[in-house]
Amino acid sequence: MSLNLPYEIIRESVKLALIEDIGTGDLTANLIPAQTRCQAHVVCKDQAIVCGQAWFEETFRQLDPTVTVTWHCQEGEAVEPDTRLCSLSGPARPVLTGERTALNFLQTLSATATRTRRYVDAVAGTPANILDTRKTLPGLRLAQKYAVSCGGGMNHRLGLYDAVLIKENHIMAAGSIAAAVAQARALPEAVPVEVETETLDEVRQALEAGVDVIMLDDFDLEGMRAAVALVGDRCKLEASGGVDLSRIREIAKTGVHFISVGALTKHIQAVDLSLRLVP
Repeated sequence: MSLNLPYEIIRESVKLALIEDIGTGDLTANLIPAQTRCQAHVVCKDQAIVCGQAWFEETFRQLDPTVTVTWHCQEGEAVEPDTRLCSLSGPARPVLTGERTALNFLQTLSATATRTRRYVDAVAGTPANILDTRKTLPGLRLAQKYAVSCGGGMNHRLGLYDAVLIKENHIMAAGSIAAAVAQARALPEAVPVEVETETLDEVRQALEAGVDVIMLDDFDLEGMRAAVALVGDRCKLEASGGVDLSRIREIAKTGVHFISVGALTKHIQAVDLSLRLVP
């Protein structure tokens, strides 16, 4: 799934970020004479996948639409350390005011895309696809899921509203896997139904209930292979839990269709970016 976000979502996200940062006004930028103009550029100090250009541009558009941003790379492009990503030109005040907010978006979304690409590359040549999760930064769910897509990964459900994922607590509350799935199939709108399982017996129950996807939660490699053999082509299998780069290729080689990785959006380290004015 490739996630394309409406402009309105980006606009509102940037608006809230600017309100949070500026408050009643930028006391420091206002020390600069209003007529002062500047040029600047952004340099990436890390190896990274560039992501978040729309949020970066929107930051300056909301502050002053006369600020121009010229990109020297494409969204989703892999760049090496010390790459100049873009150049800016315009009134100095809005450039200085928007610097931190714009970089926050760019460094965070580039970090998500970069980590995703590492996982995608690690399973290259296998049937497995890399999925994200709902373990996202509050308020940046759709932005981070866009970044996962930009990095070559696939999006799991966007939220609680577009798919059913029956987990351990849901099964306990419903009474059984079969009962929970029956309730899901009775929904007025058809949506994908997935069940989280912890044992092969639960895999059998989910299969008999007719789910679309079975999640193998914290299965070891032997258990995953057994589940793949049991399920065949009757539904899709998703491996989840304890996934990291050191073992993801072995997981992919078991034959599962999907591997969900919370670390794509949760365990990220911001890409090191710097905005400097040009003398």
